[in-house]
Amino acid sequence: MSFSLDTPSAQTLKSEAKALREARAQSGHPITHSAALEETARAHGYRDWNTARAALPERVAVPFQVGMRVRGFYLEQPFKGLLIGVQLAHTMQAFTVTIQFDEPVNVTPDFMFAAYRQRVVSTVDLRGISPALRGNGRPQMRVMRE
Repeated sequence: MSFSLDTPSAQTLKSEAKALREARAQSGHPITHSAALEETARAHGYRDWNTARAALPERVAVPFQVGMRVRGFYLEQPFKGLLIGVQLAHTMQAFTVTIQFDEPVNVTPDFMFAAYRQRVVSTVDLRGISPALRGNGRPQMRVMRE
């Protein structure tokens, strides 16, 4: 059971525990809130609720969300598009984003040859800037809200 597409936070686990408690009550097998917290923590791989609470942040700041309209530069070419996938990296300092461009983007610097991309996957930091750089030192991707 999960309510979040990003890394779980203490708030996410609390919401899951509440939903679990309500589901059990409806099925005729009520449990206490603390039992629901313990079961939810174990479902996420933690020994108990206290261990999960100590390891997880209260909330995870998510500058990007699935369905968000974005704009920016991919390989120095401007784009507008739809964010169709977001995954928080284990470091909690970067995201892998999947963007569907409104119009295909030519990603080649040579005008004699064209290679168009309409969907790309890239890693960006919390500011939307790719840590991967091009040969000229500029980031491969810059993403911002439209």
